[in-house]
Amino acid sequence: GKFAAVRKCTHKETGVEYAAKFIRKRRRATDQRKGILHEVAVLKIAADSARIVRLHEVYETSTEMALILELAAGGELQRVLDAEEGLEEQHVARVMRQILEGLCYLHDNNIAHLDLKPQNLLLTGAYPDCDIKLCDFGISRVIKSGVEVREILGTPDYVAPEVLGYEPISLATDIWSVGVLTYVLLSGYSPFAGNTKQETFCNISQCCLSFPDELFDGVSSVAKDFIQATLVKDPSKRLTSHQCLEHPWLS
Repeated sequence: GKFAAVRKCTHKETGVEYAAKFIRKRRRATDQRKGILHEVAVLKIAADSARIVRLHEVYETSTEMALILELAAGGELQRVLDAEEGLEEQHVARVMRQILEGLCYLHDNNIAHLDLKPQNLLLTGAYPDCDIKLCDFGISRVIKSGVEVREILGTPDYVAPEVLGYEPISLATDIWSVGVLTYVLLSGYSPFAGNTKQETFCNISQCCLSFPDELFDGVSSVAKDFIQATLVKDPSKRLTSHQCLEHPWLS
């Protein structure tokens, strides 16, 4: 990204390879150190989850911080999507199951990721014979009962209606992204994409969801039902992360 760079590095003594994420401490003349430490704290909380990228060390210089992370040899899920467009349903179901296992761990700790997308999902090896790791907790938020979080966060195609409406963000905000992600992985297309960002936001706000035959030919009705149960405008009516795992498509 604009303010962070990830490079492969090797431990001189052990020869073990890691991913080093270098993040600038100042952006547009504002101090970002607090935000970086938040990401570090989330990674430490998630250290016991096999579905979340592992943090090994943190280094700091006068201008940047370096997070030494587990190396996911398969790269981003986005690269697979770029090469194949829509993916096989059985593989998508396995991918979504693993993503939701990571999400359950976060949600059990009252953490909303808020930026679930193929670029923030890493593969441990060559697709599809690999595991998935969630990464990039830069805009994640701790959701506390009685404390409202209202912020414009996330990536246009994946952002939930409540974010656009400047309504309270909750753990359910991630579930909307789960629905978008499932749709994208199965079809190769975003469910709400417009010709402009404004048109996309309008489609999201109105929750205009359809399953065109040319994109969903051969996709099971139970997979479509899963998407419909997650892409619900009212956050309180969406499945929870645990309920997603119990849905017939994934259970």
